Amino acid sequence: MSKSISIFDTTLRDGTQGEGISLSADDKLKIAKKLDDLGVHYIEGGIPGSNNKDIEFFKRVKDLHLNAKITAFGSTRRKNSLAEQDDNLKRMIDAGVPAVTLVGKSWDFHVHTALQTTLEENLAMIGDSISYLKRNGLEVIFDAEHFFDGYKHNPEYAAAVLAKAREAGADWLTMCDTNGGTLPQEVHDIISTVSLQLSGAQLGIHTHNDCELAVANTLSAISAGVRQVQGTINGYGERCGNANLCSILPTLQLKMGLQCIPEEALSQLTNTARYISEVANVNMPVNQPYVGAAAFAHKGGIHVSAILRDSRTYEHIAPEKVGNKQRVLVSELAGQSNVLSKAQDIGLTLDPSSEQARKVIDKIKDLEHQGYQFEGADASLELLLREATGEVNELFAFESFKMLVEKTAGRPVISEAFVKIKVGGESLYTAAEGNGPVNALDNALRKALLAYFPQLKEMHLSDYKVRVLDEKDQTAAKVRVLIESKNFADTWSTVGVSGNVIEASWEALVDSMRYALLGQISQGNDANTEREPRGLVNH
Repeated sequence: MSKSISIFDTTLRDGTQGEGISLSADDKLKIAKKLDDLGVHYIEGGIPGSNNKDIEFFKRVKDLHLNAKITAFGSTRRKNSLAEQDDNLKRMIDAGVPAVTLVGKSWDFHVHTALQTTLEENLAMIGDSISYLKRNGLEVIFDAEHFFDGYKHNPEYAAAVLAKAREAGADWLTMCDTNGGTLPQEVHDIISTVSLQLSGAQLGIHTHNDCELAVANTLSAISAGVRQVQGTINGYGERCGNANLCSILPTLQLKMGLQCIPEEALSQLTNTARYISEVANVNMPVNQPYVGAAAFAHKGGIHVSAILRDSRTYEHIAPEKVGNKQRVLVSELAGQSNVLSKAQDIGLTLDPSSEQARKVIDKIKDLEHQGYQFEGADASLELLLREATGEVNELFAFESFKMLVEKTAGRPVISEAFVKIKVGGESLYTAAEGNGPVNALDNALRKALLAYFPQLKEMHLSDYKVRVLDEKDQTAAKVRVLIESKNFADTWSTVGVSGNVIEASWEALVDSMRYALLGQISQGNDANTEREPRGLVNH
């Protein structure tokens, strides 16, 4: 790889402007450490002095001794003032970081409307601010806000903004598609022209995803000569988000032959994306390219048959390169090859001509007919396959549960669960309250198991879905419950089906914990009793 690209991550600043994302100082420090492990070159920490969380972050991040450069964000000095007297610029200097990101207007419409000043004064604001920061020994990344809209409206002025920033000593000139409305060909053409005018300047790109083009525009900018990419993990950001580094990094590195991060670090991309999703408490789309749970998932029997011969038939890269894995989805549409591939993937050997294989395939089809859906519940499927091949000896056995749901006038609903299970021959009876019956069951079951299996503290339920299967039966209809569970390393889904939503939830809940303990279950711990086959359990 002959050319290298500088990666500028703004998850902690621009990413937190996305709806539903709020990070504490501790959260930001955890994410910064994960980004540094990934090998990004710049980590934009926030706006110094804007809030207590960012103040604390900039104080504490120094103790992490990261390799990446921590940058502080701010805007140019106020109009008709002096840079030396601008509190915003002073706070950027006082943050004690080696680099800063300074944003300035490059669209004449914004200069007149938002700043309400002259074009000449805006240029002075940019020049004075950069010069002041440079005199204080800082590396300056200049973000030309609304650059592409500005260039299309007044190319001479937009180019003059970049020229002024360069003259004042800016180390990077970043062109921003702030409204996210520019097309890839426009990005390429504009940057190609600008790079000729600013020969030798270090150019950067910052795009937003309002037209679903942030990644495409970033790649177009790279092909036109840009050498710094600004973006966020999982595409977090205001409105429709920022350019998604989880798509950009592997595309640049694996398909365009450009060095971005250490090759060995690329295999941590999926783990990084999911970790940050967990800390931010935002569910990742399953179909997110490269790092999504479905990015390398196969369902159609013809597809599965082909990938068993050679995965290149239906995969554009080996998923392991980005730390993901191939998944074969099993459903009523799947053939024998899907089941055999899934068994192989988890280390089980099933002879396709054996009675054992025939029985497990028939069982899966029968359960699908009853309403189970294993394509969205890989963990339940794995448990089923391990049961069928004698790989699972249970660590705990269900005996009974009871629910109390009480509602009195003027008071909130109270849900309480009573659970009786057996662990290692000992019967345990616990009770717990919760925010609804499923949460109460979860709390009661954990209460019983944590003394034996403390690793369950690391997992939690992240999603809960209920689907009515027989609408014609109205309130007596069967329901299917899908539960997604997470820890910092993995995500898994389980399924339960019943005419009673509590029983279906219980089945999915128990499987989620059984899967979390799978390493111990497969070892055949003595503290176990065998559970009845799935779908036949009398809960």
